[in-house]
Amino acid sequence: MPKYILKRMLISAVLLFFVAFIIYALMRCLPTSYIETIARQKSQQPGSKSYEEWMTQLTVSYGMDKGILAGYFQWLGNAVHGNFGDSWFYTVPVTQKFSQTVGVSFIMGAISLVLELLIAIPLGIIAATKQYSRTDYLISIVALAGISLPTFFFASLLKLLFAVKLKWFDLYGLIGRNYEQLSSFGKLMDKANHLVLPIVTLVVISIGSLMRYTRTNMLEVLNADYIRTARAKGLDEKKVIYKHAFRNTLIPLVTMVGGSLPGLFAGALITETLYGINGIGYTSYNAMVAGDIPFSMFYLVFMAMLTLVGNLISDILYAVVDPRVRIA
Repeated sequence: MPKYILKRMLISAVLLFFVAFIIYALMRCLPTSYIETIARQKSQQPGSKSYEEWMTQLTVSYGMDKGILAGYFQWLGNAVHGNFGDSWFYTVPVTQKFSQTVGVSFIMGAISLVLELLIAIPLGIIAATKQYSRTDYLISIVALAGISLPTFFFASLLKLLFAVKLKWFDLYGLIGRNYEQLSSFGKLMDKANHLVLPIVTLVVISIGSLMRYTRTNMLEVLNADYIRTARAKGLDEKKVIYKHAFRNTLIPLVTMVGGSLPGLFAGALITETLYGINGIGYTSYNAMVAGDIPFSMFYLVFMAMLTLVGNLISDILYAVVDPRVRIA
């Protein structure tokens, strides 16, 4: 096991090197850039230098006068020492802006993932054990609705019903108007209240695919020979389902759980935008649109690293839950 993990870590480091280079090259090849935007704004000021002069000056000051390869190795050298530079768009250190915004996105993602697993897996199992019944059809309709509903449409419906009509929640933001006047516990509850609708949105639009996936896997396991043998021996149906079938149904789900690690930190761009939450998804989107290379590089490389770590965790968990798999 330790040798396997070390080998995978070395392979992941090589992959991360090339992925980071591709990201950097794409950022440098964008049709527009933050430097061009600033140069255009400064050149339009009365008595200012020309656009070309500002471009030359800003290109040197932002370190963009080097080629893509040289610029990448300069960024990589600084990144290895923990220096990711300052965000051009937000004018603060990249790590500072990231730490300020990733917390709320992580909380939303973690709670949504836990609720998704607690809701989707049991419903998928129930639908499989009651195949072609009314319960199965009802669960399938809910799953298909969750898969089909666009995020912006469902979020707008929730806001219309619970924020506009019933006035149970605020339309936008993470804190209320009287936030500063509340106690510590009151502030915590105020933030929790503002996260209810975004979390409900994330859960509903994500449980559909997991429910269908669980149902399909459970049906495949229930038709296996060893399940028929267990039933033929007279074992209780609940024991057959929850001890024998359920454990084998979880094996393919482990890969999905491990692959969900990047999603905990990636943020939810559409949901955060619709609810006015300044999370990492909305923050990174603005940085990319503005051509903020330092912040975009840090965010995208961080996501790539989490993806590689998630794949490694999935492989290890797969070997843990499935005794037929051995890793050396």
